[in-house]
Amino acid sequence: MKFVDEVSIFVKAGDGGNGMMSFRREKFIEKGGPNGGDGGDGGSVYMEANENLNTLVDYRYTRRFEAQRGEKGGSTDCTGAKGEDLILPVPVGTTVIDAGTQEIIGDLTRPGQRLLVAQGGWHGLGNTRFKSSTNRAPRQTTPGKPGEARDLKLELKVLADVGLLGLPNAGKSTFIRAVSAAKPKVADYPFTTLVPNLGVVSVGRYKSFVVADIPGLIEGAAEGAGLGIRFLKHLARTRLLLHLVDMAPLDESDPAEAAETILRELEKFSPALTERERWLVLNKADQLLDEEREERLRAVVERLDWQGPVYVVSALEREGTEALCQDIMRYLDERALRIAEEPEYAEALAELDQRIEDEARARLQALDDRRALRRAGLKSAEALEDEEDFDDEDDGDGPEIFYVR
Repeated sequence: MKFVDEVSIFVKAGDGGNGMMSFRREKFIEKGGPNGGDGGDGGSVYMEANENLNTLVDYRYTRRFEAQRGEKGGSTDCTGAKGEDLILPVPVGTTVIDAGTQEIIGDLTRPGQRLLVAQGGWHGLGNTRFKSSTNRAPRQTTPGKPGEARDLKLELKVLADVGLLGLPNAGKSTFIRAVSAAKPKVADYPFTTLVPNLGVVSVGRYKSFVVADIPGLIEGAAEGAGLGIRFLKHLARTRLLLHLVDMAPLDESDPAEAAETILRELEKFSPALTERERWLVLNKADQLLDEEREERLRAVVERLDWQGPVYVVSALEREGTEALCQDIMRYLDERALRIAEEPEYAEALAELDQRIEDEARARLQALDDRRALRRAGLKSAEALEDEEDFDDEDDGDGPEIFYVR
């Protein structure tokens, strides 16, 4: 199944049914009165979080959805039938945005959660509603109101407690295979991971957390290079980031430089994301002697001026992974306890989450707009200024963000 995490759709709620104009015509009743009924309300459109879905691929080709309209009123004071509501299932973690105003309508973060996205039209009134002592035979009715219509943008962000960051071939997929039952593809070439992978890590008998492996980042990712820019937004809802660094790269590159590259791209994409709790994990320790491990560990820590937790592991040999998972579970438990007991801490985290969300959406929208201008043969004033400063800059489009319109 293809992984689709952004789509645009059109939804239209049902129109309300028209009111009926009718008069009683019964035998032995000399003076019949008005008996036209009201119309039925139009059906509304709802989004519902479904835990059995993990992609928005169902909306890739079918992008127009309309709820049933209400039936018109009948004679003998009969009210028209109400239109059926339309319920659209989406994966848990979907954000619904009004495409016209960029307003966030809501987040579906719990299974079964339902969100109204288009209100059905109000029913029209039959002529019975207008009878009075001075208007014994009213001929007025009202039409049903049109249902609400909206262009929506759906964004899926996987829900995970821990997110993995790193260059291609840093060992992220091997790590998630080592600590969970997930089986992502592992190979000796970069960009083996093309879509996010989720794994549930069991710690002890009754405790677990979810870890997300996203495609590796490369230099220039924040400007749209590589695949990672598409999926960095999935880290917005994580509670902890694990920064994996290859201690023994095959190309003999500097692990400290690789670590700095990731931090630069992370800061360009969302400065607020760099404020998220982040642990440094030096992977592939089994390929080095003890002296080399210590030397490279010291070089990375000094280069980054790292003050947070540091772990040296071998995901392939599962060396050090169990202790790391125990510490992660302990951190998540303590974090949840602080949120419950300290309102200021919970408020600060909520404010950080919102800043990350806003910055990620702004960055992706800017890249999308820039590509749209290029495809249309137009360029912004900022882009023209950049060209004047850098005449020899390569203007290639690069990989596009997968965005279904």
